[in-house]
Amino acid sequence: MRLVSPASTPSRDGVARGVELLESWGLRVEVGRHAFDEHGYLAGDDHDRLADLNEAFRDPGVRAVLATRGGKGAYRIAAQLDVEVARADPKPLVGFSDITYLQLALHHGGVPVGFHGPMLNWNDDYCDATCAEALRRALMVVEPIVVHSDAAEYTARFTAGEPVVGTLIGGNLDSISRSVGWALPALDGAILLLEDHHGTGLGQIDRCFAQLCHSGRLDRVAGFAIGTFGEFETADASGWALADVVSGWLDRLGVPVLGGLPLGHGRNPATVPLGTRTTIDPAAGRMTVAPGVR
Repeated sequence: MRLVSPASTPSRDGVARGVELLESWGLRVEVGRHAFDEHGYLAGDDHDRLADLNEAFRDPGVRAVLATRGGKGAYRIAAQLDVEVARADPKPLVGFSDITYLQLALHHGGVPVGFHGPMLNWNDDYCDATCAEALRRALMVVEPIVVHSDAAEYTARFTAGEPVVGTLIGGNLDSISRSVGWALPALDGAILLLEDHHGTGLGQIDRCFAQLCHSGRLDRVAGFAIGTFGEFETADASGWALADVVSGWLDRLGVPVLGGLPLGHGRNPATVPLGTRTTIDPAAGRMTVAPGVR
């Protein structure tokens, strides 16, 4: 396992706790040379962050690459990933939020599987033992992963439609929309995973959906898996709430949706493979994802 910082700088204590957790599972863990560098809001300059990431993909002894944190900056290096090497010896990149840019670029380049899961800047108050076990099983157990919708979650209200099967792609909505034209893979037949956390208000969510719809990238999406939306869930804009904005776009697309999933910036996020066969069953409130390891 190799821990890298492709975006912002993690805390040393958090990474030490992450290493301790992985080692408790019997894994050998290495930390990238530039993981703690600081360059403004970035974990070192673009050259060094990219070098750590590409070196991890080129090293045959590394079997998974785990991001220490998101934040800002992965979009600066995503287009320079050595996708040819990553495709020749596939190994999952684990993370979410800003790491979505890298996962999309890898998938666009033909690298089959990543993992939408917690960062290894580990915080036991944010991720409990259940969250840790979900990450372990996703990385080490060759079994389908089942994620259940929580009816109490805000985004559960978007749930609608019949069961549908597709390839799970996606992550952070803002990152996905900004990847149109350069990193976003084809979404035909995909189950598009969406989550978000904070930004400039509900207009940002509206713009993201508009970009994806007007670009034609959602024309043949099979369905949506909706995670948490952080502060957007309590936002108000001239009497509109998040539900007004999101429902307007989802209704016009008319495909199955499963919301209320514990994926994203909330506490104790689940870990799911990206790039594998996935079934969403809105009536049963269940998403079943084929394993991302073998």
